[in-house]
Amino acid sequence: MNMQKARKALLALALSAAWLGLAQAQARDPVQIGIVTSQSGGFTAQGEDSLRGMQFAIEEANASGGVAGRQVRFQLGDDESTPEGGRRVAEKFARSGYNLLVGPISSAITLALAQNLQRWDALYVSTLSKSDRITGDSCNPRMFQANHSDAMDLAIVQPWLKDNAKETRFAIIANDYVWGRDSAESFTRAADKLGKKVELAIFPPMGTKDFAPYIAQLKASGAEAVWVALVGRDLIAFAKQAAEFGLTKSKRIIGHAYIMSFVIKATDNATEGVWGVMNYGPEIDTPRNKAFIASWRKKFSRDPNENEVAGYNGVQLILQGLQNADSVKPMDISKALAGQTVDTVWGPAKVRAEDHQLVKANYIGRVKRVNGQLRAVIESSFDTAVAALAPSAACKL
Repeated sequence: MNMQKARKALLALALSAAWLGLAQAQARDPVQIGIVTSQSGGFTAQGEDSLRGMQFAIEEANASGGVAGRQVRFQLGDDESTPEGGRRVAEKFARSGYNLLVGPISSAITLALAQNLQRWDALYVSTLSKSDRITGDSCNPRMFQANHSDAMDLAIVQPWLKDNAKETRFAIIANDYVWGRDSAESFTRAADKLGKKVELAIFPPMGTKDFAPYIAQLKASGAEAVWVALVGRDLIAFAKQAAEFGLTKSKRIIGHAYIMSFVIKATDNATEGVWGVMNYGPEIDTPRNKAFIASWRKKFSRDPNENEVAGYNGVQLILQGLQNADSVKPMDISKALAGQTVDTVWGPAKVRAEDHQLVKANYIGRVKRVNGQLRAVIESSFDTAVAALAPSAACKL
């Protein structure tokens, strides 16, 4: 009888301990992510794709029990494709406790957020902004660059031009804002190093709908190829008109962020044969990418595109930092990420301590027909020895 009582007491104690452990896990502070992305304005198409990837990462984490015993919550806000809209939404989120920020497309929005992160006690992961200033003179202990920067994109353009481009004379068309001008300057430097010449550089304002005057200038120039650094609706309008007015047949078109799925789908056959930087392709052969694609196909019955993957990767970086830190405090996560190697769809990738850049392989591809459908296909791959330049001396973390 005494033995039975002892067994019952031990069982009750074990059950109490189990329930206490469960209650403690449930009581842990949740992960609260503020998604700031473009749901209106010029970057809407990219914003919608990126959001899909971010939400998928959050759903995936919660389905597996959360992160370090914490459920992941998020709030979603529209940055209206403007720096002021992004700053306003991000501040609202950070002050309400959703201070792990992710999502803007525009570099101008990212740089606006960077100035306020300490005041908001927030952490921010850039997923699609590319300005070199993010890991340069505007770097921040609370900010991480999860995608390829302009410098990383242009680092692979130079060797690609050397081995694959017979053209010696180029023109540039780029949006008249931070990213467009940074891209134009970087391409010009790359061309100069190879003894090639940029004969014309034009900068249409954001929101341009009629590219006919600019296309006429490009066609009339002595350039044999055109470097394009346009975004969002502007890029779609240009792609359609460049094909309509014969630019894509008369000169080789090479894009910085041109051959993306949303552009290809929105422009019928206008992008066929266009070359460009590709930060991701479903054919990347890593275990993590294969597993990710299998899960994505199960939900969406298709492959993910580059913007969806960028959003997914940004949230994954936050969650990896939180896992390492076992804390939801922004600076704890920052310290736990800096200098670490994380598992990504590109394979193991290091978060540089010097500037918080995630270092990974990069690609150049061309739009082709695959099984009757147009899509960007990787033609050349560049490992981190080529794709990752040294950290900028302007970054002081």
